[in-house]
Order: sequence, then structure tokens, then C-alpha cells
Amino acid sequence: MHDIGFDHLHPEPEERTRLSEIIWSADNIELTTVGVDIGSSTSHLMFARVHLQRLSEALSSRFVVVNREILWRSPILLTPYRSGNWIDADRLKNFIADCYRDANLTPDDVHSGAVILTGEALKRRNARAIADLFAEESGKFVCASAGHNLEAIMAAHGSGAVAYSKRAHKTVLNVDIGGGTTKLALIRGGEVLAHAALAVGGRLVAFGDEGELTRIEQPALKIAEAAGVFLEPGGRLDPAQRGKMTQTMANTLISAVHLRPWHDLGKDLALTPPLPQGTNVDVVTFSGGVAEYIYRREKADFNDLGSELATRLVEALKDKRIPYPVYDPGQGIRATVIGASQYSVQVSGNTILITGKGCLPLRNVPVIHLPRPLDGDIVPETLAEEIQHALASFDLVEGDGAAALAFRWSGDPLHARLHALARGICMGFPRTIAAEAPLILLMDGDIARTLGEILRRELDVRGDIVTIDGVQLKQFDFVDIGELIEPTHVVPLVIKSLLFSTGRAVSE
Repeated sequence: MHDIGFDHLHPEPEERTRLSEIIWSADNIELTTVGVDIGSSTSHLMFARVHLQRLSEALSSRFVVVNREILWRSPILLTPYRSGNWIDADRLKNFIADCYRDANLTPDDVHSGAVILTGEALKRRNARAIADLFAEESGKFVCASAGHNLEAIMAAHGSGAVAYSKRAHKTVLNVDIGGGTTKLALIRGGEVLAHAALAVGGRLVAFGDEGELTRIEQPALKIAEAAGVFLEPGGRLDPAQRGKMTQTMANTLISAVHLRPWHDLGKDLALTPPLPQGTNVDVVTFSGGVAEYIYRREKADFNDLGSELATRLVEALKDKRIPYPVYDPGQGIRATVIGASQYSVQVSGNTILITGKGCLPLRNVPVIHLPRPLDGDIVPETLAEEIQHALASFDLVEGDGAAALAFRWSGDPLHARLHALARGICMGFPRTIAAEAPLILLMDGDIARTLGEILRRELDVRGDIVTIDGVQLKQFDFVDIGELIEPTHVVPLVIKSLLFSTGRAVSE
């Protein structure tokens, strides 16, 4: 069968290997990601490798995650504080540098990731400066994110609770108990349905080597008052007083896991609205530092109340005050950082247009999202009004700073429809275009390159044009866009959701 009747050449083994690599790299991407968690009690870091693959159906250019591999975990560092309300940024910077060295990685090796400030660390006066410092120091595409709701979602994913819920077809309540806050996530079928947070944690107070109180957070004072205990710097708590403190905290959490409304102390410690009532929970899972004691993976005493709080919760599980079966999803204290390093990364499609590569990377760009899908006739004037309304809802003044327009596209990519879309965009961003500032467009349909060419060639948009497809966003997201990755011709993105809290926050 091989004798085809004329002279022909066979590729050499090296050439066959090179051709195979080119074919594989056209549809596959491997990214190294980093997650940094700076929390009330502990700080740590994790590197992971994420394998993304292009969807093959319908000639899609969208990439999806098909595998995640943890490359290296840092040791757990007790979050360093200076006097007053200042985190020690220098010590944290040195810790991050040591982690890169020990993992045999450099910032240039990292494609994406997130710095997450959580719990009480959010309230430190220099918290934002620290986040920005690490975003700059930890690699060219590491971003800063924070928020109780976002941490609840990341912990649910990073702990393994979401995967277990999907695999077992169960409704799972994940309870992430850290040093300063507890985050709850209600999960069904692999989807986080709701989340909530309370200022309850194992390190709201900390003790010195002689048992003296060295750290007293504001929520601890409210807990102590409810428990009938007096706290003051340098003071001491006897075993009975410690027991009253931890039992009061445990009772507040027991009420929360029963999906009851916040009441009494719960109202004072609420960081978000409570979880919705009326859901039947099949299984409870725990993550965060206190979970290490619940699952008996940790025995050391870190001079706080974490171990004793865990003991109170185990007692409540045994006597059915917490009535659900318990499942160990596999990750405790590292749940949030796993979520940060693995959950936050997306990759664009490869039918994109970047007219000026020097404009990348872009960081912390607010996303305005059109409320309806573009699936019919497009009227440029109507589209421009919707863009202006979306900008106003974000309190953005068009032309005063970068903003990304996100929309859902469906229907045929006819030139008339795309041209009307391009005209509406120009009418909606007149000051941006006049100033030749970057025009950033994000969409799910595979029309980015064609739309960008119409804007450039037919409507004479002279500023940089960044049109990216294969991504799905919503209003009040923020996006980081990384540098172009060849040969797949895609860009990495980190999507950060701004999730609002209407509950009463704890004051400084």
C-alpha cells in the first residue's frame, strides 16, 4: 500500500517531533499560576500548573481547563504585624521571595494568579498597599483581590467541597474558619448557590509565651462581652474564661450552619447577609485553619483559640447540635490559596485582535456588561445608550479611564450586524476614541478579530484596539489581561468579581 508509484519524501524523526509539538501547541496551553493568601492568622503561597485545551466542537476558539497540578506549597507563616494596625510588608516581601527561590521559580515563570487579602488583614491600614506590592513583586500577571464573599467562593472550590458536591450529587455546606472570619458557602451540584461571612475566628485573640494577651481584635471584644469575659492587653484568661469565649463563638457558628437569620451576637458579627433559609443540607465540610484541628491533622498550639474552638465544634457534631454528616474534602488551611492559584485563570479564544502589543498587560480594568445578548438586529443608537447607562451604573465617566465593554454575541456574523455593532461602540465611547485611548472589548462569540478590523479599517479608530473573545464576564467584574502567548495567539485573563455585602461590617 505504501508503493504509490512516484518519488516522495519522508519527514525525519526530528521533523515529525517538531510537527507534533506545533499541532499540540495550537490547541493546548500550560500556564504556571500562583496564589498568595494573606490572612488574619497565616500567610502562605502555592504554585500550580493549569492545562487548558481548545474546545473542538463547532470550530470553537474557546479554551477550557482540563487539568490542574499543584507544583509547590509554601510553609505556613504566621502573618507578621507591626505595632498598631500595620502588617509588616517587608517580612511578607522576604517570605514571597524565599518561596520563589525554594520552588525554583522566578517571577518571569509565572503567567497568572492572585494575591488575596482575607479576614482581619483586609482592615489593616496598609492592606491595599501590600496587595499592590505583591501584585508587582510576585510576577508580571499576579493580581490583587479581596472580599468575604469572594473568599467564601474560593475556599469552597479550593477545599474540594465544590468538586465533591458535583461528584456526589449532594447539597454541601462548606464552613471555612480562619483566624478572624468564618465564611460559609452553600453548594449544590457543583455550583455555589449562596455565601455568607461572620467575624468569628480562632485568632481574634492571641497570647504571648507567658499567656498574656498580645492581640485583641474588635470582634473579640463583642464576643467577650457576650460571654461575660473581660479582655485587656497584657491580661490573662483562665481555662474557664477561654471555654466561655470559644463556646460563645461555637454557638454563633452552630446557629449559622442551621441556616437561621442572624440574631443577637450574630447580628453584631455579621459581615454579609445570612444564608437563605429553606435549603436541605446533605453534608457539611470544613476548611480554613481551624479545620486542621477538626480533622485532627494539626496538634500544635499557636497561642490562640483555634484548637479550643475546633473542640467545641467537634462536640457539637457528636451530640448532633450540628445535625449533618461530615465529609473531609481534603484541603483545610490551604483551601483559599488553592482557589486563588487555580480558580481565577481564564484564557481568551485565539481569534482576537491586539493592535498595539505594548498596551499589554492591563490590570484592574472595570468591566461594564450589556444586559441583553446581541442576538438580533443591532441599532447603533440604542446600543450607545445601553453603553452609557452601563457606565453610569458603575459611576464611571466615559473617557476618564480605562473600561472594558463585555457582551454576549449570538447569531450570524454578517458584516451588516458587525458594522452596526462597531458603530454603536464608537457612539458609546466618543471621548475614548477621540483621545486615542485603548478600546477594550470582551465577548463570548468568535467575532473579536473581525470586529476589531472593522473598527480599525472602516471606522478609522486610531487608538489601540483590544478585542478578545472566548470569555464570559458580568457587570462589576474587574479584569487583568496578560501579554500575548505564542504560538496559540491567546492572552491569559484573571477575572475578579466585585461581590457586594449589605450586612454590617465590623469597624476598625
